Amino acid sequence: MDEDRLAAARRDYARKVLAAHKLDDPRLEAAFAEIRREDFLGPGPWQLFTRGDGYRRTPDDDPIHLYQDIGVGIIPERGLNNGVPQFLAFVIHLGTLQQGEHAVHVGAGVGYYTAIMARLVGPRGKITAVEYEPELATRAVANLAGYSNVRAMQGDGSAMTFEPADVVYVNAGASKPADNWLDALKDGGRLILPLAVTLVSNQGHSMTRGAIFRIVRAGDDYSAQWMSGTSIFPCAGARDAASMTALAEAFMKGGADRVTRLYRTSDIPGEQCWVRGDGWALAYH
Repeated sequence: MDEDRLAAARRDYARKVLAAHKLDDPRLEAAFAEIRREDFLGPGPWQLFTRGDGYRRTPDDDPIHLYQDIGVGIIPERGLNNGVPQFLAFVIHLGTLQQGEHAVHVGAGVGYYTAIMARLVGPRGKITAVEYEPELATRAVANLAGYSNVRAMQGDGSAMTFEPADVVYVNAGASKPADNWLDALKDGGRLILPLAVTLVSNQGHSMTRGAIFRIVRAGDDYSAQWMSGTSIFPCAGARDAASMTALAEAFMKGGADRVTRLYRTSDIPGEQCWVRGDGWALAYH
């Protein structure tokens, strides 16, 4: 009966998670309803996180507590969480993952959302999951060991060479698009990229704030579109002072919602650009 109760809770949770962004995506809803969040977060009680209130401990180890639209601490002393489900559902939806595709997941954490991606690509597809933090990577490798279509590893996802990918998801705040992410995209491939500048959260942990862009490759051209704002943990390896300064100035002036193209050069007239970095630019046309 407990498993029946949890299965019903997962179905209700999945429905609410997708409804938060009005997502009509039955395959994604089924993945959220099927994947057991408790299998990835270790034994309870757990530390639930809400902005403003910080962490609160669940009263017991009943997995029912995990089927809320809420972050869960995975290294809470550093402000690292298994992210808010409705937001990650939105991000995964942006990639339009299909059966048989290959997705790269940079910033896989403990693997929960990687498992949802694995469900979407099915047995003919594959997921390459990379986590920078050694402790989390160890947990992700163990958690995903039973997924034959997932390869999980520890490393700097902004510096690796990847096999050609249909989707690259970056689940951390970068200050620039890493060349290896763009290089990995197949023709028609999608990069889901949070570009963000550093801030310090209310709880004193390092965070970034910025915007998510959806970048689509067409040959040597890349379309780009602003999709939403975001607050997210920093992406190690994909941040530098010059690009953060340029991004901060761009966010101050506004206009991210008018971006239409990514260029892999900075040799673009300034009046056409929302932001220019070293060897790249997001432009209005």
